[in-house]
Amino acid sequence: MALKLPLLRRLSRSVKLSLAFPSSNSYSLVHGTRLLPLKASQILGFFENLHLPPSSTPSRSFCSRSLNVEGPTAIDYRSILQEDEFHKLADTTIHELQEKLEVYGDSVEVDGFDIDYGNDVLTVKLGDLGTYVLNKQTPNRQIWLSSPISGPSRFDWDQEARAWIYRRNKARLYKVLEDEFGQLCGKPIVLS
Repeated sequence: MALKLPLLRRLSRSVKLSLAFPSSNSYSLVHGTRLLPLKASQILGFFENLHLPPSSTPSRSFCSRSLNVEGPTAIDYRSILQEDEFHKLADTTIHELQEKLEVYGDSVEVDGFDIDYGNDVLTVKLGDLGTYVLNKQTPNRQIWLSSPISGPSRFDWDQEARAWIYRRNKARLYKVLEDEFGQLCGKPIVLS
């Protein structure tokens, strides 16, 4: 197939649809300065009879993960969680986290502890310890977290658990933040 592609490109440059006779189903092959009439059946026959030797180079995959690796199943949360309900849940979660983290920030001695909220993005700076970013992803109905410890995570609302859960490892948003802030700042915090 890899060898067929350049051939098909060259052939597609050479084959032109005859605009003068659109219903005749005829094509023209440019050969030097002459036009050779061809029928569509002749062109299709050429491709059907085209047998190229198998490529000795392995095929390449442009997928970021192997197809035989099982990961979390894709769920279209737009059909489960309506947009207005998502905004209500996500906004409530982010605002509650902001309030609790502001109180927590006053109780720990971390140089550079700062909280900023704007444009639906909550940023918690811990000086040299790193920065946390939480934001809403409306099309996916998710809250995304960027953590200096665990990296990026995408949390979906779980109706049964009544919590934001990272489907890949079943971690809950509040528990992740409680564990990591306790580890970084040296003082436990209760967010849930």
